[in-house]
Amino acid sequence: MRSFLMGIFALCCGSTVTKAQDVYLTIPENNIFNRTEFTSVPTRVMGNANRTNWDYNFLGFAPTAPTFISTSGQNFIHTSSSATLPTSVLLWQLESMGGQMPSVGYYGSLPGFQSFSTGPVSWFEPPANVLAGGFNRGNINFTFKIPGAQFTANAWRSGNYSMNISQNYDFTPSNFKTVLVIPAAIRWNTTNLAKYIEISSLNDYRPAGTRTLDLGNVEIAHTVDFNFWAKAASSTVQFTSSKGVAGSRNIATIRLGSNGNELTTKPLSATFQNFSAASAGVVAGNRTSLIPELYVSAEDFRNHFFEAGTYTFELNFSARSADNSITSNQNTAVQLKVLPRSEITIPSGGQNVNFNFNTAAHYANGQTQTVPNQIRLSNNESYELYVKSDENYFKKGGLQTNINSNILQIGIDGSGVNASLSKTPQKILSNGTPVLDRNLNVRYTIPPAGAQTLVGKENATYSINVYYSFTAI
Repeated sequence: MRSFLMGIFALCCGSTVTKAQDVYLTIPENNIFNRTEFTSVPTRVMGNANRTNWDYNFLGFAPTAPTFISTSGQNFIHTSSSATLPTSVLLWQLESMGGQMPSVGYYGSLPGFQSFSTGPVSWFEPPANVLAGGFNRGNINFTFKIPGAQFTANAWRSGNYSMNISQNYDFTPSNFKTVLVIPAAIRWNTTNLAKYIEISSLNDYRPAGTRTLDLGNVEIAHTVDFNFWAKAASSTVQFTSSKGVAGSRNIATIRLGSNGNELTTKPLSATFQNFSAASAGVVAGNRTSLIPELYVSAEDFRNHFFEAGTYTFELNFSARSADNSITSNQNTAVQLKVLPRSEITIPSGGQNVNFNFNTAAHYANGQTQTVPNQIRLSNNESYELYVKSDENYFKKGGLQTNINSNILQIGIDGSGVNASLSKTPQKILSNGTPVLDRNLNVRYTIPPAGAQTLVGKENATYSINVYYSFTAI
């Protein structure tokens, strides 16, 4: 009797210290970020060391289905925050009992994939008769599944999501936790490794507003809150002119921001800065999108990025968790190509220059006329300005005369150069530096020697066309 009671006492004591084995399912970040279905390997949920038959009523015709029931509600609860996931995210199905599927003879059946509920959910439907078959002793394994659509529909925050489960058979354990383990991770979903921007019009430099350069959409996948850090790889923008001459620009003339309110706008530097207006939180689908933009003031754009050539710099981006323990980096090489462009415009009011010879002094002394702002000049390369005529002689009524074009001299006000007009281009401005919308006063002169060749000419109107052109240097 003493041995029998001691055996009972030992058995009871042993059962009280048996620790429930919780089910941990680690969900790979690739499934979360790519939104692809997760399927587990066969996973031990319970153990059966003793029995081989289902529970039936005393006549053996009414089987008791084994069930699961959630005792902690309809949500998986994050263990260190207020985040939750609905129970429907996780599906499960019996895989084996003792290495084999239980017998389904005499109308037994295996239910399809199901989810936990606050009401009992059967994970196997035993045969209707006790003689129809049972199951093997050993591990009771299940296969777990999370459909891809659940990764799109829910926010999966790093950490553990737990649900308490109870089952109705004398399998071990009778109660356990099902825990979804979400790794802490950040990953760039887009790889904008290079951004090419081309400027092909002088009109891009004329507006007064800030110039905006779009770097394209950026998508970052993450299971933790993160901040957007950025810097330039160098403190200077490297420049190579259209003629192959190297130079540099200060990177601080360029500011980084976004077209929304995700980023604060700051000048770039060679030191990492946090550009986030606030940490980007974990959202449904676990992806955050934003469009970084570069800003250059109108004045800086004209002063530092007008010359034809190629401007290059590299941006280093870093998505970092709030505690800086997790980072994901991406570099983007930016190339701004400014094509050579030049333009000469003459206002409608300055297209005609008239010399009237109607006094003796006009013939004796010659004449000079200066047309203010007659030429508006733009060129984003170093240049020389030339003038020429379409003919070597003036015309009268469309017919050539013997009045030589070289009696007319043309120069730029403030310059000592006076070029005699001919069909051959003559230089009137040297070593011009890149400039936008420069107004020039043009000086036209018929000197005394040229004026005196007009004495005795028929009283009429003589004309010649004048052309201005650039030569890049």
